[in-house]
Amino acid sequence: MLSACSSDGGSSSNGQVNLVVAPVLPGATEDALKTLNTRVKEFEKKNPDIHVKAIEYQWTASTFAAELAGGTLPDVFNVPFTDSKTLANNGQLADITTPFKQTSTADKWNKTVLNVATGDNGKIYGIPWGPYAMALSYNRDIFTQAGLDPDKPPTTLDEIEADAKTISEKVPGVAGYMQMTKDSTGGWNLATSTYALGGRLESTGSDGKVTVKTDNDQTKQALAWLKKLRWDDNSMGSNFLWDWSGINQGFASGKIGMYMSGSDVVGSLMQTNGFDPSKYGVTTYPIDTSNGKAGILSGGNVDVVNVKDTPEQIAAAVKWIDFYRTQPQVDESDAVTLAKSNKAGNQAVNAPTLPLFDKATWQQYQTWIKPYANIPAGNVKPFNDGIFSQTIIPEPPAHTQDLYAALDSVVQAVLTDKNADVDTLLKGVDTKIQALIDADAKK
Repeated sequence: MLSACSSDGGSSSNGQVNLVVAPVLPGATEDALKTLNTRVKEFEKKNPDIHVKAIEYQWTASTFAAELAGGTLPDVFNVPFTDSKTLANNGQLADITTPFKQTSTADKWNKTVLNVATGDNGKIYGIPWGPYAMALSYNRDIFTQAGLDPDKPPTTLDEIEADAKTISEKVPGVAGYMQMTKDSTGGWNLATSTYALGGRLESTGSDGKVTVKTDNDQTKQALAWLKKLRWDDNSMGSNFLWDWSGINQGFASGKIGMYMSGSDVVGSLMQTNGFDPSKYGVTTYPIDTSNGKAGILSGGNVDVVNVKDTPEQIAAAVKWIDFYRTQPQVDESDAVTLAKSNKAGNQAVNAPTLPLFDKATWQQYQTWIKPYANIPAGNVKPFNDGIFSQTIIPEPPAHTQDLYAALDSVVQAVLTDKNADVDTLLKGVDTKIQALIDADAKK
């Protein structure tokens, strides 16, 4: 595996199309890389006119422009849901509409999911994969140690609070519940809590104008709930600076009983943290069923193509993405092959995600992979049973990562300062992010 670099020219002297693809993050395990290598060989066997070089690479907003200008981007890379539409509208991604429409699943997509990869002009600029809903992960062993039933996880915020307090009291050194707080993850988690209570952090008017309103009742309610767990119940431990990888490690090492994250996080826990999936439990994050606007925040990834690629590379790239990401969801042979390979590499086979297509297709896929599942079915059942009844809501539409980053300090303040002035802090976030949005409108 080499550092990221695009394939110069795109075609070799014998007419073969060359692709550099980046389907795994830096630091991927040896087993994960072996699985990837196997998949590359399978693809090249089916497509002998395409040569694929797979690398480890992670897209970041801060380095993207320089990599694009310098020609160092891979031909295929992935970006989060929050950024794909903006990049498409900015002309920074290849238009893949024509080859996408030639795929076997083009007409089957969940339009809500596909929308994140669709530009305002109606053209397609990527293929989504791994969509997730935010969920509540919990350690089944810690539940048992605390005298709680791991097959009956909490279903309301009050029950999370009660279980967190029990865990903290009965299992020394363990935070009963924790949320992420830094590197934009604090805002991400707070957005989830706000949505679950029926609130929104941004609204879009009929004229398309986006208004920031983090200073709302539901966000304040979510922060008040955290404050209660932290200061009244003392059930959140003593470390209040957690990013995504840090909280995963804390959970995997038994320092955290419950935490909020994407429903698919068990895959990373297994690959990166060596977590035993038999200890893992996941359920839906509670939403306020009395509020018609309540729902659960969703996210995911989009595989996109380098805007500088040739038409031949773009067509080949779509074939690769469709093979690697999509076909295992709809083709039994591909689903079984990948499940076997993932199981052999100790990667999650049946991590719970949202369906790319309809529920029937998702259920058929679950049937195919069931013989190879390496996460006990009962451990993910609470999530799988509940997610289809929850309304899925996309992330805030404008300056999402800036918004999340600004909210980090609010979450940290609530957890470290008993007298934090939440009203003033949220008003400050509104002013800061609204200025960025208004500046965009003047360009």
